[in-house]
Amino acid sequence: MGRTSKYSTGQLFIQLLKDPDRKSIGRMIAEVLYLTVIFRTIPVHYISRFLFKKERKNIRDYFPSKVLYGLKQHYNERGVVPVLENKLFFDFFYRQFNINLPEMVMYNHRHAFVFNKKSIAITTPAQFRSLLQDVFKTQHNDDSLFVKRTYGTYGGHGIYKITKQQVDEHSLLLVDYFNEIVKTGYVFQETIKQHPELNKLNPSCVNSIRIDTFRNPDGEVEVISSYIRTSMDNHYVDNTGSGGGWIAVDTPTGKLEAVGYKAIKNGGIKLLKEHPVTQTVFNDFQIPYFDQAKQLVIQVAGCVPNMRLIGWDVAIGETGPILVEGNSDYDVAGTDFVARGVRSHPVFQKVLKEVNYL
Repeated sequence: MGRTSKYSTGQLFIQLLKDPDRKSIGRMIAEVLYLTVIFRTIPVHYISRFLFKKERKNIRDYFPSKVLYGLKQHYNERGVVPVLENKLFFDFFYRQFNINLPEMVMYNHRHAFVFNKKSIAITTPAQFRSLLQDVFKTQHNDDSLFVKRTYGTYGGHGIYKITKQQVDEHSLLLVDYFNEIVKTGYVFQETIKQHPELNKLNPSCVNSIRIDTFRNPDGEVEVISSYIRTSMDNHYVDNTGSGGGWIAVDTPTGKLEAVGYKAIKNGGIKLLKEHPVTQTVFNDFQIPYFDQAKQLVIQVAGCVPNMRLIGWDVAIGETGPILVEGNSDYDVAGTDFVARGVRSHPVFQKVLKEVNYL
């Protein structure tokens, strides 16, 4: 599978100087100094949010990630955080509401694996392979499993895809997976079968939608912004930290906007108008069941009133949306980016006003 190489600081600087759409050097220097004074920190977001582009005129509306990070500590009660951040707790909690979730077929804590409501001690790679054989016997229509660390899979790290073929062929990867999995806890989930329309975007991964919600002081849940994430090669995860990219979604319609992005450290300053693998054009690409996806996150956000600022990951299955996970400790910078500066966003203004950031 292809992986994206990282750009050095020197390479990025050369790209920036050659960019025909950048502002003048004098203007960029002046804007960086201005933002440094305003936020009292080095505005590294000037590069990561593409504020050097001529079209980015409202630079004051964008916030440094350091500033945005503090918001989550104010709005999300620490004692409730494990309900979202622990994938095992998340499944147990939301399963009671009959929410459409990925099916969890097994989980473990170190060498103790729970399958078919029984705890099994697994101490060797051979036992692990034998257990996986039993698991796949129960998954008649599935030839792969997603294995995710129970707590802490930021940026796509701690996520593995195990296939029936690997198990049947005694793949050496299983030994590596086993050695990592028994260090802590993991959940084993059925692979989501996404809607055929999203396979047109990239069939190698589940192209999940990040939808941010805010529970305002009146108790109403409001959608802030949304964007779709996709692997920009043939990787099985869509996270930007693993070389993926994102495209903003027009939240009222569920259609993709014209331009996609990768993290600058992975993709340079190049903007994308189509997927580099499938050549699917982003502009006006319609996400199926998007209205239902918005309704889903509003529903689930209302179930945890002490968690008010959340980034939800939703997959679009063959028959509707599937809630993948909720993130209380997530990168609000993504919201800042797709909202074209959260300071001017009507819903996020309520977020900022409550903590006197306006």
